[in-house]
Amino acid sequence: MPFLSPPSLPEFLQARLPFGRRAYRLESGPYAGRLVHFLDHGPRAARPVLLLHGNPTWSFLWRKVMRRLPDLRCIAPDLVGLGLSDKPRRPADHRLDAHIEAVRELVRALELRQLVLVSQDWGGNLATGLAAREPAERVAAAVFGNCAVIKPHRWRGTSFHRFAHLPVVSDVVFRGLGFPLGFLHKAQGDPSSIRGETARAYRWPLRRLRDRAAPLGLARMVPDGPDHPSVGPIEEGDAWLRAFEGPVALVWGTKDPILGRALKRHQQALPNAPVTLTEAGHFLQEEVPEELAAAIRDVTARLASAAE
Repeated sequence: MPFLSPPSLPEFLQARLPFGRRAYRLESGPYAGRLVHFLDHGPRAARPVLLLHGNPTWSFLWRKVMRRLPDLRCIAPDLVGLGLSDKPRRPADHRLDAHIEAVRELVRALELRQLVLVSQDWGGNLATGLAAREPAERVAAAVFGNCAVIKPHRWRGTSFHRFAHLPVVSDVVFRGLGFPLGFLHKAQGDPSSIRGETARAYRWPLRRLRDRAAPLGLARMVPDGPDHPSVGPIEEGDAWLRAFEGPVALVWGTKDPILGRALKRHQQALPNAPVTLTEAGHFLQEEVPEELAAAIRDVTARLASAAE
């Protein structure tokens, strides 16, 4: 298998990511040849937990949650184009189907089975898209936080996502000005949760202009109509989740200006899923990591109880 040594980290980040790090070079699919960086921490024989981030973050987002799960094997990849993974130069290179296939290949290469899917933002659609395309034994449970895995009644996106589809000006703002990396704190319930060295850690992988295609590309992946190419994979994942019989939990930040209001349709579609409501914002991993860790421990405990 094409596993490699991970890219190096600057000194200020090394102490903040005290986890095992690895890299994998994709062999197939639209991103064949691209390097995927990922955190891999915890006992190899333990229950695997796949932690999937969204836009425009990277595996750094999961560090507080991982520290609270020492008895589980936590795997947190950087999506292609973000973090320390390879970065395509065109926003059009970012398609939901391509990202799903990249994560699928990594999961198969690591031979992960009976895993717990944990996700936020675009990570949710990667998780359900992966599960819909894999054998049933691949996924045992799922935890979703501030994502949109249940499809909306209308495909229109938020004003943020509609702006991303504007020609020229969106490219200037996202790529030229590094948007939205300098404004992550504004999506938080507690803006101080992404300040100082934490904010610097999120900006660091995209410090070069040539590497900034992903935030715009992933923003454009949000459907703005029923014919958008992301609609098919989202509907595929939605159908899988509604039929899934394993443990599911929701952890939601109600002060999220992007997806806070999406909770209602998720509760309606998943009436048996316990819901943990918090006053966190969009990147709830920074504000309420213990609540996320508790939900993960809960679904794993339910799996253990069902196996007895």
